[in-house]
Amino acid sequence: MAYPLFLAMSFGAKLNAMPAVDLTDLDMWARGVPYAEFARLRTEAPVAWFDEAPPNSGFWSVHRYADIVGASRDVATFSSARGISFEEPTDADMAARRTIIDTDPPAHTKLRKIMTGTFSQRAIAVYQHFVERLAEQVLDAGLASAPFDFVDAVAKQVPIRVLAKLMGLPEAHLGQFIDLGDRLIANTDPDLTDVVWGRDDTDAYRQFPFRSPYGKQLWDLGREIVRDRLREPGDDLLSRLLMARVDGEALSEVDLDNLFSILVIAGNETTRIAIAQGVLAFCEHPGEWDRLRADPDLLDTATEEVLRWSCPTHFMRRTATSDTELGGTRIRAGDKVVLWYVSGNRDDTEFADPNRFDVARSDNRHLSFGRGGPHLCLGAHLARLEVRVVLAALSSRVTRFELAGEPRRVRSNFTNGLKALPVRAIQG
Repeated sequence: MAYPLFLAMSFGAKLNAMPAVDLTDLDMWARGVPYAEFARLRTEAPVAWFDEAPPNSGFWSVHRYADIVGASRDVATFSSARGISFEEPTDADMAARRTIIDTDPPAHTKLRKIMTGTFSQRAIAVYQHFVERLAEQVLDAGLASAPFDFVDAVAKQVPIRVLAKLMGLPEAHLGQFIDLGDRLIANTDPDLTDVVWGRDDTDAYRQFPFRSPYGKQLWDLGREIVRDRLREPGDDLLSRLLMARVDGEALSEVDLDNLFSILVIAGNETTRIAIAQGVLAFCEHPGEWDRLRADPDLLDTATEEVLRWSCPTHFMRRTATSDTELGGTRIRAGDKVVLWYVSGNRDDTEFADPNRFDVARSDNRHLSFGRGGPHLCLGAHLARLEVRVVLAALSSRVTRFELAGEPRRVRSNFTNGLKALPVRAIQG
């Protein structure tokens, strides 16, 4: 939400040492990620207070890698239970739409345990040949046109079909899942949704995912698929969720609604962003594409660098459960604390030459899946597999990427999405 904002520096920082920056200005984010502003914040205000206009109460903004990791690990002090966005939902709101990422241990641990086997590295490895065949099919169709929109032709196509295979989603609904996912995760972009959070009155939808009527539509679609799966169980994640027991009880309809919605959205959108932003990075750094094509052994490090560079999710919010201190700054119980992964991924105390896109970067402990603590991204192994396979398939076909127009960014400070990426793929 684009609020007027006044920057109050953390204790000991000098207010006049730097210009104010409004990290909730979504139009700024639509133009580009404010990397220079984050660099200044890391140096001069590693933990800074930002005021917000009512009804919101302001937030602590955390910019350094070490502080982000420290807060991520300390889930007893920095809780997810009040939500992971800037919004300040009521108890009733949270009860209606709480997902696994809005849940603290031990409840989080119990929910995670019923899905861990599906997303383990060994379990995901079984899907490699499927993903490879799928990537080749998508590229056969996508690369046939020149120029083309890489987002629509490739980046949208692979993750949703992998997710469908994993969850047992019907092929006929994949277009709806993509559309609803776009409307929800980009609920601040009027190009992608007609109910815009921060512009329109969304109070009637506050108990639906992303405070959107399209969250209810996703629930309804999920319930239709659940009814089919109850009649005919299969060997897929959705069937396993229906059979799962937590403390001896089956998952409630609310739990199923919210697990279904977060799996569909997170499992599709974030990997799509990484793939599209990775190709944009290679358009802008053609020498790194040449390095990767010349040395396929760089695929693993290139995958991690694409994930660091793209940082599909810019932040996660936590709420302090007690008076505490972070990065030398006192924080009060109840305060919102926003962990900017996108800033941590460019912290020069953790990454050498962090503003360089380097496909051979080693020991790349990026924050794009979180780091430390129980909230490490459940789908990290799956995302890595998809990104690596798409890079491998592209590198065997494409000698060079060129921009064929201006990339169009999603108007959001939560995700690093691209609405369009017009490219020419030179094959040879």
